[in-house]
Amino acid sequence: MTEQLVFDLAASEPPSFSNFLPGRNAEALATLRSLAADTVVEAGILIWGTPGGGKTHLLRATVQAAQAHGTSATYIVEPGALLAQDPELLAAQTLIAVDSIDLATPDAQAVAFRLFNALKERKGHLVAASRVPPAALPLREDLRTRLGWGLAFEIAALSDAEKAAVLAAFAAQRGLPISDEVIGYLLARGQRDMPALLATLSALDRHSLAARRPITVPLLRDWLQRESERDR
Repeated sequence: MTEQLVFDLAASEPPSFSNFLPGRNAEALATLRSLAADTVVEAGILIWGTPGGGKTHLLRATVQAAQAHGTSATYIVEPGALLAQDPELLAAQTLIAVDSIDLATPDAQAVAFRLFNALKERKGHLVAASRVPPAALPLREDLRTRLGWGLAFEIAALSDAEKAAVLAAFAAQRGLPISDEVIGYLLARGQRDMPALLATLSALDRHSLAARRPITVPLLRDWLQRESERDR
């Protein structure tokens, strides 16, 4: 194994409902599960909140679950990507998930407006993610209004205690011997969003195996310092 491979962040598990800790987002999670099962009547759902709270995870999990139910569904990584899609093919699907809808350009907003209307007419669904609530969306009024017609949920970030619980469960599932002190240090010194924390823990496990050293606070401190210097 090369040193580069040791320090590459391990690939995260594909986002799913089962590997999302709901915390204070139980209602949003339940609604998106129902949406994926095509038992929600609203044409639009908006999830919003600060970056790193899990919005992208939920969008991708919703699309994955819908596809598992045999429903045609597509995840759009950012609204500008709508411009490269065949509008008729998109409108023919049952569920479209659009990330970062609040960053849509005027051209992308026009496409999203037409897409919403086409999906609503066919009893399809548009689920979108934003950093701000419906009333504060910096979008053209007709699109903002339509997104406000449906359900909206603020996705609350996990508390440090909830993040620690996720990291401990992640380690336990993989048989990683990791102490509360290591988790606390990672939360204090590492990146704050869960995907980065989980990827860091996976990479740290690979590093400890390569170095033949147990996962300890000194190992984590040295590794984070080395990674920081390597990225400069």
